[in-house]
Amino acid sequence: MSNRLVDAAEASRMPRLPAPGLEHAFRVEAAVAGPIEMGLVDGGKRRIIPILGGLVTGPQIKGEVLAGGADWQVVRESGATMVLARYTIKTSDGCHISVVNTGVRKGPAEVLKRVAAGEKVDPSTYYFRSTPTFEVADGHYAWLRENVFVCTGAREATRVILDCYMVR
Repeated sequence: MSNRLVDAAEASRMPRLPAPGLEHAFRVEAAVAGPIEMGLVDGGKRRIIPILGGLVTGPQIKGEVLAGGADWQVVRESGATMVLARYTIKTSDGCHISVVNTGVRKGPAEVLKRVAAGEKVDPSTYYFRSTPTFEVADGHYAWLRENVFVCTGAREATRVILDCYMVR
């Protein structure tokens, strides 16, 4: 076996790899408190957004977001917000699921200013994407830790909405 790179002719003979698809898995609607401003940290403005609770709804999972989580954000000079949310879901059948969700929210300055002011803003006018990972016991919800997920989000004055998709 050689360590050489594949040449163009050989690459053209290889079958195309399957393109991933997306399947809507669930929605998270989380109530949030106002930001705790920490000041300048790591090249941006650090703030912590407490998560107060919420709902999770989907065909294979229903439950609540427990109070006590938070989103540790860094707002870059460009206006882009780097998110790192940690929270717990308690399913309707009593299973606890730990979530770590990292992502980015960015957009035109005038749109982000309206979002920060708590105005209702069309989520298609800014970019809010994240990639959650899940820690869960073996059993009915193991599919959460055995697949890749991406979310599209919306930020409102007192809540965050995430539509989470399983990558197929």
